[in-house]
Amino acid sequence: MRSHMKLVSRISICVVVTCLAFSACGQAESKLEIPATDDGLPGAGPIRRADWFRNLWKTRRTAWSQRVQQDQNALVFLGDSITQGWGDNIGGSLPGVKVANRGISGDTTRGVLIRLQEDVLALNPSGVVLLIGTNDLEEQADPEVIAGNVKLILAALKQHNAKMPIVLCQVFPSSASKSRSAEQIKKVNQLYAAAVKGDAQVTFIETWLLFADAQGDAKKDEFPDLLHPNKAGYAKWGAAIRPVLATLGFVETEMDNFTVEPGFTSLFNGRDLTGWGYRTNNFDGKTTSSEGRYVAKNGRLIVTTPPEGRKIAQLWTTQRFSNDFVLKLEFRATPNADSGVFIRQPQLQCRDYPLAGPYKALTQYKAQDWNEMVVTVKDNIAHCTCNGEVLEAALRLPATGPIGLEGDRGQMEYRRIRLQELR
Repeated sequence: MRSHMKLVSRISICVVVTCLAFSACGQAESKLEIPATDDGLPGAGPIRRADWFRNLWKTRRTAWSQRVQQDQNALVFLGDSITQGWGDNIGGSLPGVKVANRGISGDTTRGVLIRLQEDVLALNPSGVVLLIGTNDLEEQADPEVIAGNVKLILAALKQHNAKMPIVLCQVFPSSASKSRSAEQIKKVNQLYAAAVKGDAQVTFIETWLLFADAQGDAKKDEFPDLLHPNKAGYAKWGAAIRPVLATLGFVETEMDNFTVEPGFTSLFNGRDLTGWGYRTNNFDGKTTSSEGRYVAKNGRLIVTTPPEGRKIAQLWTTQRFSNDFVLKLEFRATPNADSGVFIRQPQLQCRDYPLAGPYKALTQYKAQDWNEMVVTVKDNIAHCTCNGEVLEAALRLPATGPIGLEGDRGQMEYRRIRLQELR
């Protein structure tokens, strides 16, 4: 009788354990499914519930739930089909960087908000690149609702880790034929910019202007269906965010090994801001300026993106130059970045020229890549070129003065800044 009771007891325990396991499994699985109703859900606006979307949502999230430990501390790309379509390794555009693609085709801002904990925060990401909002427009959500959800997403990311860098991309252009008019997208992007203004944890990138045509719509040669980028479109997106990711320490982490040509003297040692300063001070031995706008990192002198959206700041060499000279440097700009190089005093506009001007007809300029500027000064007249093309043939200068760099909008990087005096 006792052996029978023991057997019954063991069976009962097994049944209870099995039930609890199934219950826990069911609860975990339910978190990966789209909630049946909007009741009690955070945010506002549309949540898609078509069968194809339900299946995709559950399939992708179930697969990710098995990779939580494996994807710890990854750089997370978060969004909809545009992000999903870039692939698990982000098209191979970030070799050596641990990445996790958390894009779901068809998703909305509210959908991202609902799945944020399991898909993103559980990974303790080292950074997040966010592109979301276009599907909300197709579902006829108001721009204010879309921006409100993005604010909640950003707040949750910041609450999880107050030091984690966040890169917010503007919604890409599309077409009114896709229920995504240029006017609506512009409004959403304006609200996004306002939401992060003054927030140093979020870097805002102008990815709308990068892709828009004269009417503000997507270009067929980069967005064949006027919604999703092709290989060329993804390459432009990757190039647009790369300089920011370099500044944040994800890529280009090695020192730039460049040897100055005979006769030239380096004006920037690549390690710190020695020899540079504001008008009333200098930053000798320091890697950042007093407010962090200028940063020396791995051979690059970086003018960082201002949290205010636009903010003028000017950095100058502590040395002045009176003789004739040749100045050489390389620069790289994020989309629509606005900067400048001061030659003794006058400013030579140094920008993302195709978008920001004024030299929009250049044929050799390489967008979001390194470009060479050469300034030859003789008898107080400067001849200035970019990749061999003339910017200014005869820029008048005062008899003496320093070299300077200006920051205004977006991020600009300078490297290999060197000067040869001509006797």
